[in-house]
Formats: sequence, C-alpha cells, structure tokens
Amino acid sequence: KQWYQRRVRGSADDDKLTFIAIAGTNLFSTKEEEVKRMIGDINLFFIFSPDQAEVNIMVADENHRRGGFGSEILKLVMNYAKKHLPISKFSAKITNSNDASMGFFKRNGFEKISVSEVFNETTFELSCDKVPHQNFTIKQYPFAEM
Repeated sequence: KQWYQRRVRGSADDDKLTFIAIAGTNLFSTKEEEVKRMIGDINLFFIFSPDQAEVNIMVADENHRRGGFGSEILKLVMNYAKKHLPISKFSAKITNSNDASMGFFKRNGFEKISVSEVFNETTFELSCDKVPHQNFTIKQYPFAEM
C-alpha cells in the first residue's frame, strides 16, 4: 500500500499524469481490493511542450511482464490522452543498454529518432495519428482520497 500511495501522490503534479495499472475487470471493487491487484504504472510527463507527452511505464509485478499487459496499458493511456488532452505526439527516453524497453516501444509503433551518447539514452517518438484505437475504462479517484 505504501508503494501505491507514493505513486498516486505524485499524480497531482501539473506537468505529469500518473495512471495505476490494476489487473482484472471488476469496475465495482473497492480501493483496498484494487491495491492488492496493482501491477504497475504509467506516467505522462509534459516537460518540453504541452502537446508532447513523454511516456514512462513500469510493470512492477513480474507475473504480469511479457504477457502483453504493458502494451495494453500503453495503448489505453495513449488513447485516453489523445481523447482528453491536446497531444500531438508521445516520446520515450530509454537507457542505451535497455534492449528490452527499446524493443517494447518499437513493437508498439514508436520510431527511434535520436541516440545520445552523452546522456546514454535513445529517444523514440510516436505521432498521435498512429496510435491504434482502443476502447478504455479508467476509474478516477479524487487526489484527496489517496
């Protein structure tokens, strides 16, 4: 529960949105039940431009890695942002040695646009018009409830 509170507490920043990924489809479960089913999170950072979001994703529960959950979460959040925010593109900055993350973003349509040896990172981008449509349901809680 501490991890959950730490992750959600950061979601009130003006330049960041945090989404908590919860396994299962019960829209009527309590917050306590959902805490037990958390598998990770995804953040959208609006640092350089209000129409560009930098994506950061983590699937913390190892049982849910490599099963398509990360791709599903990414598509859900990008579709949410596309619908509710003035976003034109998404970007991701990956450490140059993190082949798994680079492969993940490539498989999800992101294109490599630059490599920085100085910062040891590779930047990927995806235009909003290339985001595959996906229906979504996102349960929102007021910040004060966390």
